[in-house]
Amino acid sequence: MKGARDAPPETSRNGVPFGYVCRVGAWKSEARSISAGNGRVLEVVIAGPPGGSALFSHHGTPGAAEMFDPLVDIGAERNLRHITYSRPGYGGSGRVQGRSVADCAADVVAIADALGYERFYSVGGSGGAPHSIACAALLPDRVISAAAIASPAPLGADGLDWTAGMAKENVAELAAVQAGDRELEEFLEGEAQSMLGTSPAEVMTVLGDLVSEADRRALSGELGEFIVRELTHSLSGGVWGWFDDDRAILGDWGFDLADVAAPLSLWHGGQDRFVPIAHGEWLAGHLPADAHLRPDDGHLSLSLGSYGEIIDALLEQGANGK
Repeated sequence: MKGARDAPPETSRNGVPFGYVCRVGAWKSEARSISAGNGRVLEVVIAGPPGGSALFSHHGTPGAAEMFDPLVDIGAERNLRHITYSRPGYGGSGRVQGRSVADCAADVVAIADALGYERFYSVGGSGGAPHSIACAALLPDRVISAAAIASPAPLGADGLDWTAGMAKENVAELAAVQAGDRELEEFLEGEAQSMLGTSPAEVMTVLGDLVSEADRRALSGELGEFIVRELTHSLSGGVWGWFDDDRAILGDWGFDLADVAAPLSLWHGGQDRFVPIAHGEWLAGHLPADAHLRPDDGHLSLSLGSYGEIIDALLEQGANGK
């Protein structure tokens, strides 16, 4: 994690330091190991004002429990305390083979209960966005409001050409998913090999056709450093978190979109080549949510340029109960 270490870890479980404290922007962050039951441990990182309201942040695919300083600072300005965790199979979180998107709700509850938060906000981007939607559907008594940024629609969504406008890299990943478990494992191993060891300056090249011009402008040195750090962390235990994420996101999500009961907002950019805006448009037509479709934004630039607005909408929806 970025920044100087302020205190030694108290213990270590699954390679995750407990009580590890470092700097994220102007705030100390703490990494913890939290039990999810059945002997399984989740790797959790918390950053922001200690007395702030809880905001669960669901990472992308692949991803892990890492914090991007500018976003933590934006939340802290609004008295929000960011909480993120590595989904099962990533980093130091134990794997759950065959998990669904819906299964994240139980993990979020386990973390919130361990940290003493009865209610909380939820935000997720890219592969984390369906997990934020799941929390809005399955935890309406706990989730104050939720946001989904650049979310894919369910595979096979009626009336949606799922890969139209999508960069060839993600089309190839979908093909590997559909080919079978062995083919997906081999594909992800190859992708991991090409990505690990990448320098921040090389991130744009590695991402290839996924990067639109809007995202090219957003890929500053600071964001590149974060992507490299998070990627290394996420794949430290192999590709299984990524494998299970692909199976979950491109399979049955485990809940009905019509069940979303907590206030929800959708955000999507028109220059997104990772997940084309048609996905956001489809979700806007099938979810009880406020939709914010931004024609000039990409996959990365949307969060970076609009995170304050996204958080303000979360707070406003929570205050209004809609």
